[in-house]
Amino acid sequence: MTPRESRPAAGFLWMLATSFLFVGVTAGVKHLGDRVPAPEAAFLRYLLGLVFLLPIMGGLRRARIGRRAMSLFALRGFIHALGVMLWFYAMTQIPLAEVTAMNYLTPVYLSLGAALFLGERLAWPRISAIVAALIGVAIILRPGFREIDPGHLAMLGTAIFFAASYLIAKIMTDTVAPSLVVAMLSITVTIGLAPFAIAVWVWPTWNEMGWLLLIACLATSGHLTMTLAFRAAPITVTQPVTFLQLVWATILGYVMFGEAVDIYVITGGLIIIASVVVITIREARRPKPPQPPIAP
Repeated sequence: MTPRESRPAAGFLWMLATSFLFVGVTAGVKHLGDRVPAPEAAFLRYLLGLVFLLPIMGGLRRARIGRRAMSLFALRGFIHALGVMLWFYAMTQIPLAEVTAMNYLTPVYLSLGAALFLGERLAWPRISAIVAALIGVAIILRPGFREIDPGHLAMLGTAIFFAASYLIAKIMTDTVAPSLVVAMLSITVTIGLAPFAIAVWVWPTWNEMGWLLLIACLATSGHLTMTLAFRAAPITVTQPVTFLQLVWATILGYVMFGEAVDIYVITGGLIIIASVVVITIREARRPKPPQPPIAP
């Protein structure tokens, strides 16, 4: 993107809207509660979200997907499904602010995974950022000083699975159109969640279905506004705005769900955020290799 095309103000506003929408998703799942099991709630959220793919179904049918790409799509869908189930479970177990703060670990794990599996150089600033993020997690969890909830362990797993999912997406976007990567994720995650949902099925009420539809709408809208933000401005402008989600989640948890404001969670979250900022800036400054042609 050239400087003339960059629109930092528009990128900031689109990403600000994204932060509101994603916190709305988190609050919706929190409000839904645990009567509907996490695998089923996740499955219904993705199943209802498939309606947003209807306008591009014609293009999906015409797309020529090779065996390797299909295998990667399937693998990513299964890994992402595991992460989504753990995230839905964590939402019913721990406060909104803790879920949001620990969710910032995903880009940290992604950076580490890119170095281990894609051969990207792991310079000292990035290593220091990863170590700082782990310190932030230790401050949030405070092992030995309080009981570690299963929801915390679920969020650690969520960040790892999501990082693995995005790592596969990073590999695929070199040869497959990004829109196809996003669409296939929705389809494969829905399929991957289906057997887990059937195993614990509880018939949802109409009210619960309404909340799940709202969650699907908010999530889809959030991905759209995030895409518009990335199109309008560099990632160094848009990425830091996402950290406002911790502020919104803390306020929402306190006002709507009576969750106490934990200074350790805020402190640990800010340390993780600072580490992600370092990684983001390093990534933005790294020279980009020439991109190969994108397959139809």
